[in-house]
Amino acid sequence: MASLVPLSAIDPALVEDLLDAAFGEGRHARTAYRIREGMDWLERLSFAALDDEDYLAGTIQLWPVALTDPQGRSHPMIMVGPVAVMPGRQGDGFGKALMAASLGAIDTGFEDGAAPLPQVMIGDPDYYDRWDFTARHTGGWHCPGPFEKHRLLARTGNPAILPAEGMLGPWEG
Repeated sequence: MASLVPLSAIDPALVEDLLDAAFGEGRHARTAYRIREGMDWLERLSFAALDDEDYLAGTIQLWPVALTDPQGRSHPMIMVGPVAVMPGRQGDGFGKALMAASLGAIDTGFEDGAAPLPQVMIGDPDYYDRWDFTARHTGGWHCPGPFEKHRLLARTGNPAILPAEGMLGPWEG
């Protein structure tokens, strides 16, 4: 039976190897890396999927980021991704399980009754809409590098809190 474990339990070199295999060695030049530059991933929300033989099959990392509005105010968010599954294992359900674990941890992780922070990602809207990610509210958002506007997705229980405009980047708060 496949299992999910905290990403912190996995050798970082194995995670890097999986990310290279899934996205290519040029992955560090992608815009998503610029958005979260200098940040550490959020341990409580990041997971690894191990296959039946305990080999690393996939990972998900979540990051603290912020959307800075035109008035200079930072709106904290959680960036989802990369969601990476080893080539040859894609389509086996590892990515779905990783998304469910991370989003479940976000949705249930606030004991004081506070609403979870909005989540943002760059991804395939047809795939990620099953988790309520949409580009409906991100049309005025910008990123520090090239991106396709329809792939900049957000998820929140209250879209009214999302600024209409802003620049995504690391959360310095």
